[in-house]
Amino acid sequence: MTQNTHNTQNTEAAAARSTLVTGGTGKTGRRVAARLNERGLPVRVGSRGGEIPFVWEDPATWDAALEGVGAVYLCYYPDLAFPGAAEAVGAFAERAVAKGARRLVLLSGRGEEGARISEDKVRDSGADVTVVRASWFNQNFDEGFFLETVLAGELALPTGDAVEPFVDVDDVADVAVAALTDDRHIGRTYELSGPRLLGFTEIAAELSKATGREITYTPVSLEDYRDFLVSVGAPADFADLFELINDGRNAHLVHGVEEALGRKPRDFTQFAADAAPTGVWQP
Repeated sequence: MTQNTHNTQNTEAAAARSTLVTGGTGKTGRRVAARLNERGLPVRVGSRGGEIPFVWEDPATWDAALEGVGAVYLCYYPDLAFPGAAEAVGAFAERAVAKGARRLVLLSGRGEEGARISEDKVRDSGADVTVVRASWFNQNFDEGFFLETVLAGELALPTGDAVEPFVDVDDVADVAVAALTDDRHIGRTYELSGPRLLGFTEIAAELSKATGREITYTPVSLEDYRDFLVSVGAPADFADLFELINDGRNAHLVHGVEEALGRKPRDFTQFAADAAPTGVWQP
């Protein structure tokens, strides 16, 4: 057998293996899975309700989900900065490699010190790794924990006059799929943001324009927002993530979308214009 024949067989074998998309029904995961399906690539959606259930808190579900998998999109819920995340992600990455996965793409967050520990553990697994560090998502306003405040007509948030370069989830998914399917991205860490910094007064104005409704921004205390999260059944620890906005650590643009894809990131105005006609913001 020639070396070229051997390499071709290895490539074909790798292509026949599935990509496991953890968080496969979430904001980024379902978009990653859809893009891979559109390319005709085998995909396994990792979720509690999946055909083969995957649960981060239950390692007994991991082996079945990883069977026949060659690549994994790692999207940890609720957040890589939360207690226990690094241990779970590190153990899973090791298990994925042991089961034959060679490529791991980790969704991380910009400026999250706790997330760096998870990144290091994934790199230590011995896999071909790409890290995607994202700013806060545009889609937090129509699919995430800001939706209720938009529907109420008041963004009551503990963000003062802070700014954030919100990134679009479709851009995140495009970068993740590129990293899962193209060897050029192995070993890279991409930091993703949108094309401009936005304060929440500007966000409210953008949403008002897109929806035709008056939506205002009202700064509230962190304690009041924590109580709100508890009242809607969301993890109270999400309130701590606002430190990432309030201390200004991410108040600058980064260019990972351009670096990975060779194009500009999507702007919040376009996101709002596309989301409004779906009726998601009509109370």
